[in-house]
Amino acid sequence: MSTGNGQNTTPSSANATTIKPTDLRGILQYVPRFQGQIFIVAIDGSIVADENFGNLLVDVAVLRSLGIKLVLVHGIGHQIQELSTMRKIPISNADGTGLTDAATLDLAIRASSRVSHALVEGLTQNALKCATTNAVRALPLGIIRGVDQQFTGKVERIDRDFLTELIEKQIVPVVSPIGFGPDGRSLRVNSDLLAAELAEALHATKIIYLTPQPGLEIDDEIRHDISIDALRKIIDTEPSRISPESLSKAQHAVKAIETGTPRVHILDGRVFDSLLNEVFSSDGVGSLVYGNDYQQIRKARKSDVRLIYNLTRAAVRREELINRTQQAIEKNIDQFFVYEVDENVIAVVTLYFYPDKPQLAEVGSLYVMPFYHNRGIGKKMVEYACLQAKERGATSIIALSTQSFGFFTNVMGFEEATKEILPETRLKLYDESGRNAKVLLKSLG
Repeated sequence: MSTGNGQNTTPSSANATTIKPTDLRGILQYVPRFQGQIFIVAIDGSIVADENFGNLLVDVAVLRSLGIKLVLVHGIGHQIQELSTMRKIPISNADGTGLTDAATLDLAIRASSRVSHALVEGLTQNALKCATTNAVRALPLGIIRGVDQQFTGKVERIDRDFLTELIEKQIVPVVSPIGFGPDGRSLRVNSDLLAAELAEALHATKIIYLTPQPGLEIDDEIRHDISIDALRKIIDTEPSRISPESLSKAQHAVKAIETGTPRVHILDGRVFDSLLNEVFSSDGVGSLVYGNDYQQIRKARKSDVRLIYNLTRAAVRREELINRTQQAIEKNIDQFFVYEVDENVIAVVTLYFYPDKPQLAEVGSLYVMPFYHNRGIGKKMVEYACLQAKERGATSIIALSTQSFGFFTNVMGFEEATKEILPETRLKLYDESGRNAKVLLKSLG
C-alpha cells in the first residue's frame, strides 16, 4: 500500500518522485512479498493516449521481470469520444455505464481494437508475450428504470481457466471492455467494473487504476488512504463529497475489496515512474483503499525485529521512547503489534500484561512514521491495543508518556493518575528510569 502524497498533479516527470538506481535495495525488499501474486492493472483510455504511455509499459515490463503476474484491462472512453467527433456520430454513452446504442457499440468495438493493439504493440516492444482475449462473458444489462440499455452488458463470468493458463505460460492477458454474450455478440462493459470482476475471479492481490487524476479526490482533496468502511459510508450517504472523476473508481474499489481483493490503488498514469513508485515505496504517489480499520494491524514476528528497531531509533534519540536493543525487542516480540501499508511496517505499539495484576494492561512504544502522521493511525493502534486488552480480561489500561500525553488524554480518553497505581515491579522500573513520565489510565469497561 503504497499510499501517495498527492502532490504530483501534473504529468511532469520533473515533479514526479522517481526511483533512483540507489533505491534498488529498497525495491528488492518487496520482491519476495509480491512474487507470484496477481495484479490487475486497469488503464484508462486517456492514459493510453498520453505521452507517458510508453514509459508506463516499461514499468509493466519491470513488474513482470520481478515475477509479478499481470493482467491488463483497458478503458476506451477517450477513444470513443474522439471517434465520435471525428466521424460526427453522436454517442449514447462513453464509459459503459449507460445506454449503448448500435452506433456507440460500433465505435466502442473500433476503439477497443485500437487500444488493444496499442497495448500489444507496446508490450511487444518491451519483449513481453501477450494476448488479447475473449475471456469476458456478458449478458445484456436489460431494462433499467424503464429504459432498455440495448448493447450495454454486465459481466456474467470471467473465463478464469483461460486467463490462468495464459498467466502460467508467462503471457500477459490484455482484456478489453467488450464482453461476449451467449450468442457470441459484443456487449459494452465498463472497464472499472471489469477490473473488479477480474480481481475477484483471479484472486488478485491488487487492482491498480491508472487514471488522469492524481488519486481519489474527496472534499476537494486527494486522500492518501482510506478504509473501505469510511469510503462505503461516504458513497452511501454523501456521494457528492467525491469528485465526479473519482466516483466510479471509488465505487468499484469498494466492490473489489468486498469480494476479496485486499487493496486498490488509484494513481495518475501520466506521471513518470508513478506505477513503480506506487508499488515499491511506502509513501507511494496515489491513493490506497484498504479493508477494515484494523485489517492492517498484526502481531509482530521475529522477522520484524530489525524493522522495528530502525523504525523507532529517531524517537529514542528524542527521548520519546525508551531505548530497546534488537535483542530486547526480539525477546519481547510477542508484546509488539505493527501496522502495515502494502506489507511495509510504518507503525508499532506494544501491549503488556502484568502476571500479578491480570486486570491491568499497559500500552506503550507507540510510534508512527512521520509521513503517516495526522491520518489517525496512532489512534487505531491504541484502540486496537485496548480491544485486545479487553478481550484478554483486562478492565483498565495504562500508558506512560513524556511527550505524547496530550494525545492520550485529548484523543484517546485516558486520564492522568498517580504512579501509585502501577504494580510494584513496574513502579520500581518507573523510579529507576528517571524519565518522570506521566501516568495515564483508562477504563475498558
